[in-house]
Amino acid sequence: MRLRKVKVGTPGLTRRRVGRGFVYLDAGGNRVTDEEVLTRCRDLLIPPAWTDVWICPVPNGHIQAVGTDAAGRRQYLYHPAWRESRDSAKHERVVTLARRLPSARRRVTMDLSGSGMPRERALAVAFRLLDLGYFRIGGEGYAEINGSFGLATLRKDHVRIGRDGTLTFDYTAKSGQHRVLRLRDEDLIRPVSMLRRRRGGGEELLAYRAGGQWHDITSTDINDYVKDLLGEDASAKDFRTWHGTALAAVELAVRVEPGASDRARSRAVREAVQVVAGYLGNTPAVCRASYVDARVVDLFERGQTIDPALARRVVGRADGDDLLPPDTRGAVEGALLELLG
Repeated sequence: MRLRKVKVGTPGLTRRRVGRGFVYLDAGGNRVTDEEVLTRCRDLLIPPAWTDVWICPVPNGHIQAVGTDAAGRRQYLYHPAWRESRDSAKHERVVTLARRLPSARRRVTMDLSGSGMPRERALAVAFRLLDLGYFRIGGEGYAEINGSFGLATLRKDHVRIGRDGTLTFDYTAKSGQHRVLRLRDEDLIRPVSMLRRRRGGGEELLAYRAGGQWHDITSTDINDYVKDLLGEDASAKDFRTWHGTALAAVELAVRVEPGASDRARSRAVREAVQVVAGYLGNTPAVCRASYVDARVVDLFERGQTIDPALARRVVGRADGDDLLPPDTRGAVEGALLELLG
């Protein structure tokens, strides 16, 4: 099926609640009775809570439906073929960005080693946390309206520093999930301690000092720093995509069994994705669809993985809540890049 680019808002189908269900109306406001059209509308599985729903009038439109969720956000349902194409392009782009990570990490280490808390050092803290903790970037609006937090909106009281230097983050993440994350990184102890103990500058953890005043680090600031180090096409979300794929590569490699049946391989994929979802704080379905490069799963099903011995060594060295601590991450990422060609 060849997809068509469509514009939301052009005449299409709409949905209206009737009793405990819904009816669908055509562009003229007439009730849809064609069973094929009704089946397509129902198969889209548009969430019942969505309002102001627009449904594409043709089955091959790249956007199939749009609606407003309970939080007032406009949400989109894309055609599966469009989503697959976009996901493939996304993972190709992320692989390109991953090749730039070593030099970016060296720059971050330099910025972390400074004194005081200039903007570059605070942003380096943010980059390192993205790289180690699989944080969502967070948005100021989510924190204010929903009471959920991401990296840019973490508060000082969301982190504790143990006597052994372990950083423990304890906060409410997206969708109300309670997240407790423990990280160990020598470069972060001093700057995070300084940020946590500072006086003034509000409740947010991430801030920098300039002109004798503290200024909050925003999600835009973090994304701009990421772009500066990794390229204009990079964003904070790419860390979760790349690390989700790397975590999956490790988990699949430790489960590889020569001569395994299709059923056993499918079970191994489910188990691996479930582990990765736990690290990322997503459901397994979202994790596999949005964060794990499908090529890693396809290669596993054909018997190709990163070196199982390397994967077992990595699992044995896992520190805190990080399956890929810095001393093993480079080897895994190098093996993954080689696997993906």
